[in-house]
Amino acid sequence: MNLDRAVGLFAGTMVLLSVVLTLWVSPHFVWLTVFIGLNLMQSALTGFCPAAIVFRHLGVPAGCAFS
Repeated sequence: MNLDRAVGLFAGTMVLLSVVLTLWVSPHFVWLTVFIGLNLMQSALTGFCPAAIVFRHLGVPAGCAFS
């Protein structure tokens, strides 16, 4: 698995987790979904992704988007 796929998998997992938490724990967890969406948007516009930095330090090989 390369860095691009790892970041996508992580983002999708976090979105689904935030939806589950919103439905079953508290409606305020919708703000986690908003934060994830905003982070995805700024990553697409700027190329800066904190999750990619963490995964790179964990040794995940680089892909095309985050080289």
